[in-house]
Amino acid sequence: MKRKLYFKVSILVILACAVAESLYAQSPKAIYGTFALTNASIETITKGVIQNGTVVISNGKITAVGTSVAIPAGAQVIDCKGQWIYPGMIDSFTQLGLSEVASDPRTRDFEEVGDIIPQVRAITAVNPNSALIPVTRISGVTTVLASPQGSLVSGTAALIDLHGYTPDQMFAGFEGVVLSFPDVGRRGFFDRRSDEDLKKDYDKKLSKLNEAWDRAIEYHKIDSASKSKGVTYYPEMQALLPVIRGERALLIQANAAKDILNALQWVKDKKVKKAILVGVLEGWRVASEVAKANIPVIVGPVQDLPSRDYDRYDKAYANPGLLRKAGVKVAICTQEARGNVRNLPYHAAFAAAYGLGREEALKAVTIAPAEIFGVADRVGSIEVGKDATLFISDGDPFETKTTIKQVFIDGWKIPMVSRQTELYDEFLKREPGVSKN
Repeated sequence: MKRKLYFKVSILVILACAVAESLYAQSPKAIYGTFALTNASIETITKGVIQNGTVVISNGKITAVGTSVAIPAGAQVIDCKGQWIYPGMIDSFTQLGLSEVASDPRTRDFEEVGDIIPQVRAITAVNPNSALIPVTRISGVTTVLASPQGSLVSGTAALIDLHGYTPDQMFAGFEGVVLSFPDVGRRGFFDRRSDEDLKKDYDKKLSKLNEAWDRAIEYHKIDSASKSKGVTYYPEMQALLPVIRGERALLIQANAAKDILNALQWVKDKKVKKAILVGVLEGWRVASEVAKANIPVIVGPVQDLPSRDYDRYDKAYANPGLLRKAGVKVAICTQEARGNVRNLPYHAAFAAAYGLGREEALKAVTIAPAEIFGVADRVGSIEVGKDATLFISDGDPFETKTTIKQVFIDGWKIPMVSRQTELYDEFLKREPGVSKN
């Protein structure tokens, strides 16, 4: 009797679940196929603007761009009259996918224990199901650098596209080791260390860094000499080997002018083959030295306070333009951990308004980071043969009034849905919307 009752209850539960699933369908899925985006103004980035043009997407690639383009049979045609097509924007330094809720350590996965931990790879920790990814990508930001933080050498950052079910599917072809270069100054008004303590702390960190670098060079020599015999696995050194050999970039975080200069001298002394400066809040103070070193920079956040009380209020805004004017290759980042990565276009807009100019600001969030990361053959501009990672908007993406109409990532037509749009739709017309009292 009990078995029969249990069986009937189980059937009812299954039926209830089936009904519930039919009533509450899954979130809309991305669509893969052949698309023709017609009648658009196309901001190619590298080859000017094409008016009343067409972009054809097939097999995940851009297969045609221009004003006289044949539309393939069976293509889904999207009329973009009065609209613009831009390459997807790239945020060059974030913790997106590694952090979900700031107040809950269980959802933060960008910091590990240890001072020298280059073997910690961000790509293994990226959460493809982060609710913050849809929030970001429907703003036109399609690719980000997910970076570990918190240590002297905090791990290996990974460039990811914001679509995919697994981290491997999202991986966009670049990894770089992150170094937080030792700073010589105070971290703020709350830092009460004496000058002597500051110097000791700097010397201690620099000594630890130099020791690790020297060990990595020795490991490289042993590894090269013992290829046939094999070398005992040493994960920290194994992760630094590609940097020593110039096969992988070293992302060096430094903000104060003195720290930037120290980092430049360290790169020269250690003969670092591929270096990228990150942050560089006071880069404008030493722009000529950075340009002379021929090292690209990832500047950000742009919407920031000046680093010194006596600086003009707009120095952080003007920083990218002053660096670019000096001849430095500039990319822009937000350095955000969570949902505010979506504000990347407005960081670029501030840089554009305060000296960088719109054309260079567009490059700083598209082709410039693609070149810095060595993936310009795939992303960063609207060109035949590149990945179909782009967006359609009704205006300039740097303007807050602009709406992003559609996003494509690797040829996938992305649903323009996020938890924010769902909340907006839910509460736009509340039913019931009137109190019973």
